Amino acid sequence: MRVERIAKDKVRIFISYDDLEERGIDRDEIWHNGKKVQDLFWDMMETAYMEVGFEIAGPISVEAFTMPTEGVVVIVTRIPSIPGVSQDDDEDDDDEDESLVQRHQNYAQSIDTQLIYAFTDFDDLVAVCHTLVGYDLESSLFRYHDTYHLVITDPLVVETFQTIASVLAEYGEPSSATEAVLEEYGSAILENDAITVLVSRFPT
Repeated sequence: MRVERIAKDKVRIFISYDDLEERGIDRDEIWHNGKKVQDLFWDMMETAYMEVGFEIAGPISVEAFTMPTEGVVVIVTRIPSIPGVSQDDDEDDDDEDESLVQRHQNYAQSIDTQLIYAFTDFDDLVAVCHTLVGYDLESSLFRYHDTYHLVITDPLVVETFQTIASVLAEYGEPSSATEAVLEEYGSAILENDAITVLVSRFPT
């Protein structure tokens, strides 16, 4: 399980299929509100609090979607309360009955994206850039621990996010380094438009 804070009131949590298997949760079971899924959710919230100081206070929005090889991505957002609006006990009971983790089908909704993938082979890096160049993504490239790290930061709709993550996974591995770590300890190779620049410099 890996937690990234992507905004003041929003975190992204990566759960590998190995994590699910260790908990006895089937891939399809993640979309149901069983006890094991509820336990997983609260473990995620505890991990988010311990690692990045994200604490649930009031209503939240939960988005979850799968990536073919990586696992499940869960995005939790704290929703600011509206002054003067209260809920009665019946509404609270209804909220408790709702699934904690739901698969959102609203692909028109965009999410703040930060994908960081590591490539040991430069040819693989170039190949993935040629595949993704048509998406016109904001991207940068770093060298860190003898590995190339491609950082993509762009608001994307969920469906596009899944597609891009799948393409990246075909060529590289999710990086354990954050963008802050790369900026502090890595070497910046291309700070802007890394994908476009690499494609223009290394045509197929």
